[in-house]
Amino acid sequence: MRHPKRRIGAPVLLAGIALLLAACGSNDNQQNSLQPHGEAATKIDNLFLPILALAIVIGILVLLATVFAAIKFRHREGRPDNPKQIHGNTPLEIGWTIVPALILAVVAVPTISTLWDLAERPTGPTVLKVEVTGKQWWWQFQLPKQAMVPQSTTVKYPSPRVTGGPVDGATGMVTTSTELHIPVGTQVDLHLNARDVIHSFWVPELNGKKDVMPARRNHLTIEADEPGTYLGACAEYCGLSHADMRFRVIAEPMAKWKAWLADISGPPAQTYGTKDDPNEIYDLTTNTYACTNCHVFNDAKQPSYGPNLTHLASRSTFAGGTLTTNRENLTKWIMNAPSLVPMQSKNCRKPPSPTTICTGMPSFTENTPKGQKTMTPEDASKIVDFLLGEK
Repeated sequence: MRHPKRRIGAPVLLAGIALLLAACGSNDNQQNSLQPHGEAATKIDNLFLPILALAIVIGILVLLATVFAAIKFRHREGRPDNPKQIHGNTPLEIGWTIVPALILAVVAVPTISTLWDLAERPTGPTVLKVEVTGKQWWWQFQLPKQAMVPQSTTVKYPSPRVTGGPVDGATGMVTTSTELHIPVGTQVDLHLNARDVIHSFWVPELNGKKDVMPARRNHLTIEADEPGTYLGACAEYCGLSHADMRFRVIAEPMAKWKAWLADISGPPAQTYGTKDDPNEIYDLTTNTYACTNCHVFNDAKQPSYGPNLTHLASRSTFAGGTLTTNRENLTKWIMNAPSLVPMQSKNCRKPPSPTTICTGMPSFTENTPKGQKTMTPEDASKIVDFLLGEK
């Protein structure tokens, strides 16, 4: 027979090696709440670490007590297995009621204080207000055309109750998607609402999670203390492509941020055309493939059912932050988006309305509705040329 200690030692050793290897794993998604880069995230980290230490101490004590009881009261030959029967132990029962209550009380005080601090909205002339709208499956960001909006200035934000139709926002705001640029060291007051279902806005290195719901506005404050790109994601399951609903917060010095804001506030690099004076791109996107049912190509101030594409080339990623913005990816996406990201594309070539269900991009090369044109590589290339600002 194998020695009993050897039978126990091998699994314990294997479990220890597994834990050690797990601790050495890399953070592939580059999101780490234990590396705060802003005031709110630092407050969360300062709360989490002491509570984690307390939980570890309690866990070790419970484990030691369990091991002690298992050894002391283990089965021994010649001894009865039934323990001594007692009615109760009043001091012990009072102790295991009071001690956990005191521990919870100690944890509750800093937790509630931190929650109040995080819920407090920033004020002052240097606060940047941003309207954030969650949609299946991407994020829309709207910023005031002014670099900063003083508290005394009234900004018309989209109504959180508007959920249908091709346009669900207000004018006078610069509209972009997937990537939110913010100035370093500036408090950003995010106004959060959803167009369709419940989402959750989360940039772990800048702040905690906040629900994003239809017909209700929530607020979240983020601030980056150094330049960098901070990855975020939707943290609430919201449908087929929930895992691909990502975004980036790009923090940069104030001068660079103002230059970015001025750049995306202007018209597109190429002439788009109008109804009265159309050109080839206008005809392709409006008449041939009906892209303008959901997208805007020539006005950065205009929110739309789908992402505003006026300055798509200024974004390093697209498709919910899952694809790098380049000619190859854009061409594949325009021709057959569902082949790259799973999504519901039923009725997507019809104008959106409260009764038309359309989430995501349709395929323009597969299952083309009768009477509509299948996209050619030549047409896709022309649209990509316009989006990238190339001749």
